[in-house]
Amino acid sequence: MRPYLNPVCGGSTLFPRGLDVGVLRERSTVNSEVCYETRSRWLGLDERLFESPKQTGTANIQILDPLRDNRWDKLVARHPNASVFHQRGWLEASARTYGYKPLVLTSTASGLPLENGLVVCRVSSWITGTRLVSLPFADHCEPLLNDPEEFRMFTEWLRNECDHSRQRYFELRPLLEVPVADYGLKPARSFWFHELDLESSSEQLFERLHKNSFQRKIRRAERERLCYETGRSQELVDDFYTLLLMTRRRHQLLPQPKIWFQNLVEGMGDKLEIRLARKDGTPIAAILTLQHGSSVVYKYGCSNARFHNLGAMPFLFWRLIEEIKASGAQKIDFGRSDLDHEGLVVFKDRLGTKRRLLTYYRYSNAAERQEAAPWESHALRQLFRHLPDAFLSTAGRVFYKHMG
Repeated sequence: MRPYLNPVCGGSTLFPRGLDVGVLRERSTVNSEVCYETRSRWLGLDERLFESPKQTGTANIQILDPLRDNRWDKLVARHPNASVFHQRGWLEASARTYGYKPLVLTSTASGLPLENGLVVCRVSSWITGTRLVSLPFADHCEPLLNDPEEFRMFTEWLRNECDHSRQRYFELRPLLEVPVADYGLKPARSFWFHELDLESSSEQLFERLHKNSFQRKIRRAERERLCYETGRSQELVDDFYTLLLMTRRRHQLLPQPKIWFQNLVEGMGDKLEIRLARKDGTPIAAILTLQHGSSVVYKYGCSNARFHNLGAMPFLFWRLIEEIKASGAQKIDFGRSDLDHEGLVVFKDRLGTKRRLLTYYRYSNAAERQEAAPWESHALRQLFRHLPDAFLSTAGRVFYKHMG
């Protein structure tokens, strides 16, 4: 059985719906391309994700499963705009934790190396609605394309799907700016994106750190002789998650479910690293990073506020910079920050990063109203601050799948 599926097959799109696909059977042949039908066991859904697809121009859009088709891995490995969020490990963790089935749109014909690809996931929620997102929980996800016409082709196809199915909208999260008027998209949300270039010497990178916020605290941490560990053992995951619960409660935010981090560790393997600082055996700060090629993404950080005076977080960031530079990496992606989150923006600026605007784009066939999600209400945020760890973690498990 071929690992991709032809989207034009008797007027309907047929494709495997989940990681455990079940029994597939040959349905028909169109232009020598085989289509397949399956009994869906993905999230218990019976309806088809993409209905009545149309050809865009002269191109025939194919749909493939990036968790099964190795051509996707090869495209991600060689495309200059690929990131850690395109990797199979990230997509697998997302599917296993939240049930988000990834699909890749491509114009490449069967049996040939992929020339392009746009990966999307369906977020199906009775709270926040059903939509297509590229990608849930990814800070950014650049379409892996070669020219503007390919972008036009895929966005036209997605607009058609949004118009003919029950999707609230589709959302793209490219790093590069998009001329929205040319593609029927509208800006949805904007953030600051922070990146640290590692071309300078270690001495120069240290000098660019803010003297009080980083340099002084790093030296304090060294005087305190903090114990430093790296890896992805179960013990490190457990300690990291304990600190994460503390941090999310402190900021009145829901924590990600622990299974998300366990699935990330399993899926990403040696591309994931936890760095943790201890004081007299007690975990006091930790960061989690992911690597793709010559770029490392700082994705999560957490700490015990009682020990902030020891400088553990600045110490961990400096160790990250030193080690990543020594490994030959060229940059560290410090992710996004809300435009009005002044404290976080200043913190990342003081690391010596450069920032630029990151904008997400949407298409919707109906007027979109910006409504706060239930978990963003002031009352619930206050409640999160006082929930016991077990209840806080359970709330994260319940609600996070609706957030993507």
